[in-house]
Amino acid sequence: MVEEQTDTDARPDATAPDTQPGSHGVPAGAEELDHSHDIYTVANIVTVLRLILVPIFFAVMVTGTNDRLAAVLFALAASTDWLDGQIARRTGTVTQIGKAIDPLVDRLLIASALLGLYLEDRLPIWIVVVLIARDVYLLYGAWRLEGRHVRIPVTLLGKATTFTLLVGFTLLIYGWPVVVINGQEWYLGMLVVYVGLVLSISTAVQYTLIAGRISRQLKAEA
Repeated sequence: MVEEQTDTDARPDATAPDTQPGSHGVPAGAEELDHSHDIYTVANIVTVLRLILVPIFFAVMVTGTNDRLAAVLFALAASTDWLDGQIARRTGTVTQIGKAIDPLVDRLLIASALLGLYLEDRLPIWIVVVLIARDVYLLYGAWRLEGRHVRIPVTLLGKATTFTLLVGFTLLIYGWPVVVINGQEWYLGMLVVYVGLVLSISTAVQYTLIAGRISRQLKAEA
């Protein structure tokens, strides 16, 4: 599952340096406001909308009546994860509640896709088990580090994993296109998911190495 910390976790603090008005950064003076305890921010509203889309997407998918609509709903929900991160960066509205609920909503979205694809016999159970186990492992590691006030930022490999799996799931939900390899037909989405699975395991290894290095540094400084 996709996991590791999302774009929201990497959002900058509201105390970032000034930027010039009209630039692509936060407008001058915006960082002087503390938005960390705000609730009704645009980024948080987008996250809540993504949460609302999860059961709607799942209901459409498991009925099996409109794969195209299910794929569109899933892709729309997945794209809002990128959107709320961008909004938070550009407006300097990073909130504690946003950091908490954003990764949870992401996991609910991925879990609903995994369960739906399995129930529709489009995804083998072993892939579901591997991705869920990997996600639980990373969540546990993140929880342990959080106790030491350490947060590992999402890596490039982590972002590539998330993107690959989301694309693969979207194609699988849509059920198109089909490619022929050595005379055997394959859903392209299934092949993309296999690539995402390899990246997912690689990412777990990467985060494990990073966490180990951080733990050794903390022990050395103690």
